Amino acid sequence: MESNDREIERKYLLRGLPKGIAAFPSVEIDQGYIPGIHVRERVRRVRDGEIVSYVRTIKLGTGIHRFEFEEPAPEAFFDAVWPLTEGHRIRKRRYRVPCDGFEWEVDEFLDRPDLVLAEIELDDVNERPDPPAEIAAVIVREVTDELEFGNYRLAK
Repeated sequence: MESNDREIERKYLLRGLPKGIAAFPSVEIDQGYIPGIHVRERVRRVRDGEIVSYVRTIKLGTGIHRFEFEEPAPEAFFDAVWPLTEGHRIRKRRYRVPCDGFEWEVDEFLDRPDLVLAEIELDDVNERPDPPAEIAAVIVREVTDELEFGNYRLAK
C-alpha cells in the first residue's frame, strides 16, 4: 500500500476548549458511518463558511496506526447514503492549530457539549510532538488506544 494510505494519529481528551481557540480557522463537520462489520465507511459534509464539500472515507484498523482511504464525493452520493447513517452520526466543529511544523486538530462535538478531543497526524508511531501551550493546558490524557473515544464509537 502507498504511504499516503496509512494514518498515524494520536488523540487526546481535553477538559474543555483551549483558550483563544476561536482565533484559529475552523470548519463544521457532519459525519456519518455506513453500517458494516469489517470495514468502516464514513461520509462527511464539511462546511467552511459558504463552501461545502463532501468526502467518502474507508478505514481499517484501530489505535495509533490504521489504513485510511479517502476521496472527494459528489453531493448526490452523500445525499444517497446519508439516510443509511441514521443512529451513527457526529456533528463537530474542527479547529486547526499549527505548531512546530504539525497541525493539531481540536474537535468540539456539537452534539455532545462536554466532549472536546485533540488529534495530531504523524509520520511515525514514535513521534510525540509537544502540543501548543493552550492545548497542553487542557489535556486530561492521551486516549489514542481507548476505543470509546474513536469517532465510530462516539457516533449515535
